[in-house]
Amino acid sequence: MPPRYTLKIVTDFAAAHTLRNYPGDCANLHGHNWKVEVEVVATSLNDVGIGMDFKQIRKNAKAICDDLDHTYLNDLDAFSNINPTAENIAAYLFQALKKNLNTDTTHVSAVTIWETERACVTYTED
Repeated sequence: MPPRYTLKIVTDFAAAHTLRNYPGDCANLHGHNWKVEVEVVATSLNDVGIGMDFKQIRKNAKAICDDLDHTYLNDLDAFSNINPTAENIAAYLFQALKKNLNTDTTHVSAVTIWETERACVTYTED
């Protein structure tokens, strides 16, 4: 089996949402300071000894998070037909990141979204 190097960066964004058809307080407008962890797996290293530059991962994650930052998530096209739950936000970020970060030797392996300091979800396709 080839070697696997798991690289991880952490970023964040602040956004509001409501959960349509939710039978509780989360149906009301509320917001979170979302923490985002992105994991990329590399199966080889370049001549410098790097699987993928952390700067590249961070830049891509930050660009996507900046589009979500200080928004009402329900108003975004990505969440017009699905609730902007932590699960759906993690899947959205994963799909967007893999378009820019996946190569022959690297791939996005997981995105974890922390809604609070005590509650998170991890999305993966491995």
